[in-house]
Amino acid sequence: MGDLTGRTVVITGASSGIGLAAAVDMARRGANLVLVGRTPARLEAAATAVRAAANGRTIPAYRSDFAKLDDVHVLVDHLRQRHERIDVLANNAGGVVRGHRVTPDGFDATLQTNHLAAFLLSSLLREQLRGGRIINTASGAHAMGALDPADLRGGRKRGLWRTYGSAKQANILFAAEAARRWPDIMSASYHPGFVRSRFGASIGVNLAARLAPFARTPEQGADTLTWLAATPAGQLTSGGYYMDRKLSRPNRATDDPALAARLWEESLSAVGLS
Repeated sequence: MGDLTGRTVVITGASSGIGLAAAVDMARRGANLVLVGRTPARLEAAATAVRAAANGRTIPAYRSDFAKLDDVHVLVDHLRQRHERIDVLANNAGGVVRGHRVTPDGFDATLQTNHLAAFLLSSLLREQLRGGRIINTASGAHAMGALDPADLRGGRKRGLWRTYGSAKQANILFAAEAARRWPDIMSASYHPGFVRSRFGASIGVNLAARLAPFARTPEQGADTLTWLAATPAGQLTSGGYYMDRKLSRPNRATDDPALAARLWEESLSAVGLS
């Protein structure tokens, strides 16, 4: 991997699992980490662990609930005040939500927490990210999705895993379209594998992961994230989807520039940036 010394890396969903594992690894590699999480107690515990890996360097930690777009705006204000440049934004927050839930902003909770909040955060930090990179945590579950950019509010109930798969499609499509629209920012998405973490705790997925012999540790799941953050940009394909440090192709429905463009425009409108 390349050198991360002195680089500013913002990781969302950093209080546990892949996000925390990546933060610890990058801190050991010299990065200046900024942690974002939803639960205060877990976020503080994560910050303590990352500080230890960073040899006492300051590790800012911000609470932000991505089910509330106002929280994203507050987070952006904090980041703009403290950081003129952000070298890496790891959009790692998200998860699968039990039942059909609508956020206070009126969107499907799974689509907002996995995609819309990250899209808004990235868009508002556009200037700070020039010359840097955006990395989206996607999933092989995108193959179960049936994304309709015109239905980000989730008016048509599609089932838990179909909705989650659609959100992961959005992560991949966002990275691909960002590469076309923001050529001065390297963007990518990646599949971490089936990881033993808190993911899916509300529906028991985390328990299944603990028992599955093929499940990965958070450190193994975070490996490609750290690799994408540290590898020289010239060795990567902007807009690409990666698995195990290798460029891969999403399923045919997701590998669609027209769908990516429609999603971008609908997302701009949804978050109030059009």
